[in-house]
Amino acid sequence: MKALIQAGGAGTRLKEITGDLPKPMVPLVGKPILQYQIENLKENGVDEVVIIISKNGQAIPDFFGDGSKFGLKISYIVEETPLGTGGALYFLKDKFKEDFALVFGDLLLDIDWNRFFAFHKASNSSLTAFAHPNSHPYDSDILVTDKDSKILRILPKKEERKDYYKNLTNAGLYICSPKVIDFVKEPTKIDFEKVVLAHFIGEGEAFAYSSSEYVKDCGTVDRYESVQNDIKSGIVAAKNLKNPQKAVFIDRDGVLNVFGDFVRKAEILEVKWDAAESLNLLHQSEYLAIGATNQPVVARGETTVEELERIHSKLETELGKNGAYLDALYYCPHHPHSGYPGEVKELKIDCDCRKPKPGMLLKAKEKYNIDLSASWMVGDTKRDILTGINAGCRTILITTGDPCPNRDFGDTEPDYTVPSLIDAVKLILSLK
Repeated sequence: MKALIQAGGAGTRLKEITGDLPKPMVPLVGKPILQYQIENLKENGVDEVVIIISKNGQAIPDFFGDGSKFGLKISYIVEETPLGTGGALYFLKDKFKEDFALVFGDLLLDIDWNRFFAFHKASNSSLTAFAHPNSHPYDSDILVTDKDSKILRILPKKEERKDYYKNLTNAGLYICSPKVIDFVKEPTKIDFEKVVLAHFIGEGEAFAYSSSEYVKDCGTVDRYESVQNDIKSGIVAAKNLKNPQKAVFIDRDGVLNVFGDFVRKAEILEVKWDAAESLNLLHQSEYLAIGATNQPVVARGETTVEELERIHSKLETELGKNGAYLDALYYCPHHPHSGYPGEVKELKIDCDCRKPKPGMLLKAKEKYNIDLSASWMVGDTKRDILTGINAGCRTILITTGDPCPNRDFGDTEPDYTVPSLIDAVKLILSLK
């Protein structure tokens, strides 16, 4: 495999740290950002890297040389005049004849590139963007996708958003086919996202690979300090999906949002007081935060799949305003009993995803390589607790707040009982 690293940035926002160093040479716990990228690529089978540098970027080849001391081949393209984030692709026409990785040089990352490449191939994609939820979706470019992860459009960070949106941000990592190189006809200044990615979205050939792995921009002083702390704590390496993950599965109604009756429209969803704080604590740890919710209102015809998606978009939008997010949110739209006016017949089935069956948790296990025995299910009903037990997780029952049914556990009891989600999260983090 081959990779292109865009390392020509000036790093003006980090000038007090970088001095005259190119931004990708900023040291993080003793190593340049660029070294973390190259080591991660090498670990995943990349044997050749081309690095684009500015005419003032000589510190990069001085440090990395031909790449032999890092176990791969490195060559350089020098931009005598800045070509934006896409113009230098022109110079790859005789270098890359196969799909390749594209990385922007101010990102600290530790990901399983083989999973990323496998998704790219399976999607028959020309250009695949690495996407994830983050703590600041309101000032990030948001990718809008269909059910098959095809990118439909981008919500730019500088434009007003008139409706709720999913927290799926563009991380700055891509897998590109040679068609991407062919698209750039001459070495002129081009913005990769606004021109190149936009073209392939328009052609229906761009997809989003959603992952919980660690990818963060080190471009400001605050983010630089945060990333250093994450390296020291081991979170960066732990999030790589080659490693078994730990997750906290969280019920929605009554736990993440107020539950007096089923939420049938986005406008009536109200996020609970402790949801954002609880998720923020989890994301400072090694745990993933994953929602798992039964939504029989779809099968009963009381809302539509489209409106349920809008409800969940509101949840993600409101959480994002407080720097919080879910790594994923799974829902079951089925209901086994018939007789409801307006019910959707094809959804009135006895499925394997409706809690207390563990289908949603098992689906998350496959996507995120989750060790269920090291994970938790947190909910406010017997059904939630039984779901966790059926999946092999430890369980916590939340007992106060909105009235919910099914609190009679019979012979089955949760591992712990607490008053609120924030108490559950603090308990989990104290026990690890």
